[in-house]
Amino acid sequence: MSKKNFYTGVALAVLTTLIWSGNYVIARGIYKQLPPVSLAFYRWSVASVCIAPFAWKKFMEEKQIILQKKQYIFWTALTGVTIFNTFIYLAGHYTSAINLALIGTTSAPIFATVLAIIFLKEKAGILRITGMGICILGILFLLSQGSFQQLAQFRFRKGDLLILISAFSFAIYNTLVRKKPVTISSLVFLFVVFMLGTICLSPFYLYEIMHTPAVNWSLNMLYIILYLGIGNSIIAFFCWNASITKLGASGTALFANLIPIFSTIEAILFLGEEFSSIHLISGLLVISGLIIANLKKPVIAEAT
Repeated sequence: MSKKNFYTGVALAVLTTLIWSGNYVIARGIYKQLPPVSLAFYRWSVASVCIAPFAWKKFMEEKQIILQKKQYIFWTALTGVTIFNTFIYLAGHYTSAINLALIGTTSAPIFATVLAIIFLKEKAGILRITGMGICILGILFLLSQGSFQQLAQFRFRKGDLLILISAFSFAIYNTLVRKKPVTISSLVFLFVVFMLGTICLSPFYLYEIMHTPAVNWSLNMLYIILYLGIGNSIIAFFCWNASITKLGASGTALFANLIPIFSTIEAILFLGEEFSSIHLISGLLVISGLIIANLKKPVIAEAT
């Protein structure tokens, strides 16, 4: 892997984490105003509609290839769109934005690295494994609130479990993206994944709107949906997928550990959440793990 590809991949991954950091703050910030499945459905609907005019012509050209890879496309859409963000929004009903970001973004790289080693045969050296271990230590410190006694008696709370499901789903998505057929262009790939993921959400969305109070729409709510649909979805996914092709699935996933830094600052500024010494120590452990894991450039397999 060339230096140019390495640094480009790093820049794309960092930019994506900066954009995605707001997702956790929104998940917590508007959970009383907009139900979780509806929020996910509106987000991906906007993303699908906005990308469609640019992707449609090429989609028609690649339609037969997509049909041949329909099973792969389905699982990629289900994990990366239908499950991933929906479970973040569900978890936002039960825990803080800071916890959402710390738990979700620390566990996802660990899951992704393990999956990449098993299914993609990516290599993980001692520094990568050590960094992962420190990240795990950081998340355990957060979950136990710094008490080893509490850790011994720890039981997953609903919000913790939901965000871990989300993280595992995203790790599967990362692994699947690494195997994207080169015959499917990046633009068409995102369009199909967004659209199919939204379709999979549809029955759950219809059930939710029939069993929850009507949404009180405002201009601010529309801005949030547009931010999620265009920024968090189209722009961020383009950057993230491009980074995966340059750094590999596990290498890119490690940069998700930067999200808690951005999310924590935003949660304090916009939601008034309290930042404790527990969050500080946990965050420092996570960042230390990220730095150590990337002290040596990862060995990356060529994209297929």
